[in-house]
Amino acid sequence: MMQLELGELTPEQFLKEYWQKKPLVIRKGFSNFRDLLSPEEMAGLACDEMVESRRIYKEQGEWQAEFGPFDSYEHLGESGWTLVVQALNNWLPGAEQLIQCFDFIPRWRFDDVMVSYATPGGGVGPHIDLYDVFICQGSGRRRWRVGDRGEHREFAAHPALLHTEAFEPIIDVELLPGDILYLPPGYPHDGVTLEESMSFSVGYRTASAKDMVSALADHLIDNELGCEQIEDPDRVISLQSGRVDESDLARIKAQLLAKLDDRLISEFSGRYLTASKCELDLPEQSLGFQSTDILEMLKAQTLIRLGGLRVLYFDASVKQGLFYINGEEYQLSSALSDAIPFLCDQQQLSYSCIAPWLDSREFIEQLTLWVNAGFWYFEED
Repeated sequence: MMQLELGELTPEQFLKEYWQKKPLVIRKGFSNFRDLLSPEEMAGLACDEMVESRRIYKEQGEWQAEFGPFDSYEHLGESGWTLVVQALNNWLPGAEQLIQCFDFIPRWRFDDVMVSYATPGGGVGPHIDLYDVFICQGSGRRRWRVGDRGEHREFAAHPALLHTEAFEPIIDVELLPGDILYLPPGYPHDGVTLEESMSFSVGYRTASAKDMVSALADHLIDNELGCEQIEDPDRVISLQSGRVDESDLARIKAQLLAKLDDRLISEFSGRYLTASKCELDLPEQSLGFQSTDILEMLKAQTLIRLGGLRVLYFDASVKQGLFYINGEEYQLSSALSDAIPFLCDQQQLSYSCIAPWLDSREFIEQLTLWVNAGFWYFEED
């Protein structure tokens, strides 16, 4: 079982002193760390058109980036190139163990697990990320240089690569297997592989206000919400026809804010935050299980939540049975509301775990629908 060790820090201390504040090198964050997959298995994933992958290398001194799927690497030689696969957790069940080690940060902040394989001298160039990341070193060694947060000029080294200008490092470190480099947003960094190596990056991000407001506008339009007009039956005479006075500005503001109540914000946020940005490994049609099949199989097998599937609930609405899966709102009767935290917090569902609700026809029928959709699947023997 994979276990995170923060050295002398507790998770509470880490969040207070480092989270979104400053970088940290965690030596031996994982004891006896083993790569989650081999380079050959990673190359196999990068052959699949559903998997987001990139190759980064230099050609005649110029940075190059290519997007998968890929079927050959021989022409790249034995040094100076990197293969990256995004959303490894969508395709490799074993990645869940790594994510769980960081569950002192809620899953609504989680983005994905990225895996990087690099040959000696390989890297993606100096750059700045807008998200928090724990870079977990697997096999091999990689040198990381990290600069301070500040004004750094960025430029396109390639249409698919945004790099930053040279920076003075505040961290210059060689990561060994099991070491972790934590980086908050905004810190320039550059990793160069010293020998054939793999690293696994657990990323956490949020959306910008611009992106969320844009998506909220689409949500209002698609659901025909916020169609009410401003009413002003108490209007007084205006002596300046071109003026918007303080009372009218207050009316406009009140109209906008009135629609942004907790119900709308939680519904929109639940859909927005659980929508997957990458393909999920879902079946093209229903798997055809019956409720009786699910009940019988649960007695001997554990249900596993599909990697990459996002499920969330809100304190404000969970007692009403509301929660969110893969961009959709679901509602169970309030009598089943206590089951929702188990569905959302636990990656695995055993018979004993959900036994209190298996006598409910509503619950087992809904669970059957989710299994047939591929949201949960039975652990293979």
